[in-house]
Amino acid sequence: MPRDRTANVMPPESSSEPQSSPIAVLALAGLLTTAAPHLAQGPDDLRQFDDRASVFEVQVPVNVVTRSGEPVRGLQPEDFQILDEGAAQEITGFRVVDLDLIAPDDRQVIETDYGIPPAARRHFLFLFDLSFSAPTSVGKARAAAQDFVLERMHPTDLAAVAVHTVETGPQLLITFTPDRAQLARAIATLGNPRLLNLTTKDPLGFMIDAPSANPVGSLDIGGVNDDIRAMERDIDAYLRVIGNEMAKYEKSYARGQISSWTGALQGMARILSSVEGRKHVVLFSEGFDGRLLFGRQPDFFDEEMHREQEAIDTGQYGRVDTDNRYGNTQLLGHVNRMLNEFQRANTVIHTVDISGLRADLPEEHRTRVVHRDALHYMANETGGELHEDANDFGAELGDVLASSTVTYLLSFEPTEPGEPGEHHRLRVRARAPRGAQISHRMGYYTPRPFGDLHPLEKRLLASDLIAAAQERDDLKIDVLATAFRAGARAAYVPVIVEVGGGGLVENHDQPLLPIEIYAYVTDEKTQMRDFFSRVVTLNLAGREDAFANTGLKYYGHLELDPGAYLVRVLVRNSVTGNTGVETVKLEVPAFATGEPTLLPPFFEQEPGSWFLVREQPADQYAKTTVYPFTVNGEPYVPSAAPLVQTNPKGINAEICLVGYNLGPGDLTLEATVVGPNGELVTGGEISLRERTVTGIPGLDKLVANFDPTDLPAGDYTLRVAVTDPATQARPANSIPLRVLN
Repeated sequence: MPRDRTANVMPPESSSEPQSSPIAVLALAGLLTTAAPHLAQGPDDLRQFDDRASVFEVQVPVNVVTRSGEPVRGLQPEDFQILDEGAAQEITGFRVVDLDLIAPDDRQVIETDYGIPPAARRHFLFLFDLSFSAPTSVGKARAAAQDFVLERMHPTDLAAVAVHTVETGPQLLITFTPDRAQLARAIATLGNPRLLNLTTKDPLGFMIDAPSANPVGSLDIGGVNDDIRAMERDIDAYLRVIGNEMAKYEKSYARGQISSWTGALQGMARILSSVEGRKHVVLFSEGFDGRLLFGRQPDFFDEEMHREQEAIDTGQYGRVDTDNRYGNTQLLGHVNRMLNEFQRANTVIHTVDISGLRADLPEEHRTRVVHRDALHYMANETGGELHEDANDFGAELGDVLASSTVTYLLSFEPTEPGEPGEHHRLRVRARAPRGAQISHRMGYYTPRPFGDLHPLEKRLLASDLIAAAQERDDLKIDVLATAFRAGARAAYVPVIVEVGGGGLVENHDQPLLPIEIYAYVTDEKTQMRDFFSRVVTLNLAGREDAFANTGLKYYGHLELDPGAYLVRVLVRNSVTGNTGVETVKLEVPAFATGEPTLLPPFFEQEPGSWFLVREQPADQYAKTTVYPFTVNGEPYVPSAAPLVQTNPKGINAEICLVGYNLGPGDLTLEATVVGPNGELVTGGEISLRERTVTGIPGLDKLVANFDPTDLPAGDYTLRVAVTDPATQARPANSIPLRVLN
């Protein structure tokens, strides 16, 4: 993020004490797209972030560093002042995110354990320029980029990978994701379809290739095994084709090519403004001829410059290429508009000169110098730097990582938000040590209606919420995910998603209701392991009220190996943008071990209470999979969030308990009810009614009654344990439960 390079320190506005706490002044921008949850670090004196339609709130991340580049800690809300177009604003939210205080545990899912909001997370976009770079240079730059992803990024950082070509412009290969393996795979292949194995295209772009059993180790570039040699040959051929196309264009219209290139990147920058948080674009390129922007610099050995000077001296001005000699102001204007858009999007460009990764011919040395001028200009104007050592740019970016270790996340509600899409300039004052520098944003855009957004903006908004793994409740969503034994290793995991109809139809005035459903699952290292997606269009003509009182119930499935996972589900109205996000933890047992296992208690829903939609089978396996929710051969649909009613007539709720390897003896059941704060609650009884015959070795299905009569109305967690008296094995599982009077 750019820094104020002129006067970072000003004296206090009014103070009779020694000036030990001067004020640093900067301009920065906030952007509102999602709600930000509570952080573990820092005080919680101010209210939580919120961005509902009735509350337009701007989130402003700020980094303050000393002269030596060390982060400044300990600042409080009263140490900051925000000016929106010169008008002071009230700071309504304040958080401190200190990455040094976050020590990720490999056994934990980082997003749910640390709750860092998207606006405070660092976002890296690795952009490989295939238009102004030799194929050999691009190929070698991949190893350095891969090393940065796997070894240097903080576990809470997000990154994306994109390429740019003359014919297609910028292409996002993989969206901002915590999955280091998918990022490394995107860098290794640069999107070459011959090297990718994903059978179903991922609509949000989290997965570019099928997950591997050894996803990181198998991606090393420069190895010696036959598979890697073959991959490198394919990549080289792929880049040569692109390089040949680039060469055809380069000589014929270099200026037009640069203009098109800057226009495409300007559009990309505008779209990036929809992504919350600080973005760092790492551009791998050989650059373009800087003389087209700035003209020729004095060079005694430049023969063309001598010839032009001779023509000027003799009055032969027609022989002088004025653009090459003095620069093209129109082209420079295009570049500046592009860079300004990146600044507005809270995005810094770090340029990496990859021309040094190939052997220079003598005549190429001067070309490298003038191309490097263009790279330096782009980085410098956005607050980044030019990195000349492409083999170790990660070490040079270490200062960026260190300076953004501590982020102060401020928020305010604009007093004059203006029209949708209008840009506001911001200034922030921070009381900081003398000589401190403050990273800043230029401003924020007033949010536009969802329907006005570019399709890629809508995609990035959804992927940002999925990556953050944080709840969003424009829509009420409940999710039930559990694992059934399906084979020697992988489990069949049904995912039932219940979406309240009221939120889906809010502000929706059309009979056709398009609903987007996305479900992704990550393992303990935040690697994406599987996903499903669907766009469901419902015709609600004449049934709007019925749907608003119930909602949509969707049945999909995942296939997973044993382990601990996080299931991330997003549902969105495609017209209004109303969005709900829910995340649930999932444990897939190692069924092959024969250990006793109990699945969550399943409450059968009342018939006709939901609009039901089931997944479309994508392969023969899905078509032949037996529906798992049956009792005595009769199918039922379980509830993701059961509602039970205290009933004076003694009518109890029916539960189906599914277990594996529970033992042949007489089983006993025990129910425990836990309150919302983890306290044990008296009441709620369970009784075994029937142990059914399944005909499948090791599989048990029990039918039980649950009596909630003594429970007060409220939200609880019901935990059920099954005990085998012969072995004292006692597997247990639980489900959220709401009791109604």
